[in-house]
Amino acid sequence: MPISTALTRALGIQHPLIQGGMHYVGYAPLVAAVGNAGAIGCITALSQPSPEALQKEIQMCKALSTKPFGVNLTLLPMLQPPNYDAYAEVVEQEMASGQLRMIETAGHFKGLEPFVKRFKAKGAFVIHKCVTIRHAKSAEKVGVDMISMDGFDCAGHPGEADIGNWVLFAKAARELKVPFVASGGCADGKQLAAAIAMGAEGMNMGTRFMATHEAPIHDNIKQALVDGDEHGTALIMRSMRNTERVFRNKDVDEVLRIEKEHPGDFSKISHLVSGAGYRAVFQETGEVENGVWSAGTVMGLIESVVSCQQLCQDIVDEAETVIRGRLA
Repeated sequence: MPISTALTRALGIQHPLIQGGMHYVGYAPLVAAVGNAGAIGCITALSQPSPEALQKEIQMCKALSTKPFGVNLTLLPMLQPPNYDAYAEVVEQEMASGQLRMIETAGHFKGLEPFVKRFKAKGAFVIHKCVTIRHAKSAEKVGVDMISMDGFDCAGHPGEADIGNWVLFAKAARELKVPFVASGGCADGKQLAAAIAMGAEGMNMGTRFMATHEAPIHDNIKQALVDGDEHGTALIMRSMRNTERVFRNKDVDEVLRIEKEHPGDFSKISHLVSGAGYRAVFQETGEVENGVWSAGTVMGLIESVVSCQQLCQDIVDEAETVIRGRLA
């Protein structure tokens, strides 16, 4: 049976699965493969060096697939912020064909509301990633269509509240007025069935999609995710209240050592956490012990590298089995 939810109906997709934005991973080949598998993927806008490069990536995705897709735009306060307006203008232009349907936003940047209004005026379905119910309610007020409720299990930035999915999803179902999807630590069909039972409209996955044939990252990274487990991550930058969950390796251990000696001083670790190092490991060297790169505890559920088609189908098939059997 097809699993029909508010997410699939709103976006015209087959499966209630999202490939969320991921730095130096969310490129056209992966996003197109996810779309062709019946789910929906997001190009990561800020992985592109310029708005012009983003436009080319979006157009590449359109050439690789006719299925709906999305763009992730993360809004964060920075010393030298990118030209968000220029990136947004590209997104607006490329929405004209109707294929670019979803905008995934993230971050606590106070300028979220104008971007939500701009994208919705062009017909976008806007989903905002939140790590607390309080933030989700704030996003509701500015008009987002759906929340991606991101628990402490997640890769990347889990926030500072440390709230796990088991409580977060249940409370979201009680208190939010807009629908939500489950995010953080998601990888299989049992979780999809559980998420739906808890009130979610689907799942948003990141790390699990990295371990697919189509993910445009070095094979060594994919194998590291298969070989790793739920104990293989670390939380860095806690003393700066900018916590990030990353794959634990030699460079990360050095970050932790320095941060313990110099809490709150980003300048002491900036050379280790640079985006250039992140990109080089994923796109060039594949040296898993180098660089500081995001990965989630969901590694404990990743057993093999598969195609996006197989991953999505396996998840949905398993969810259907659970729903028909244990939940019938």
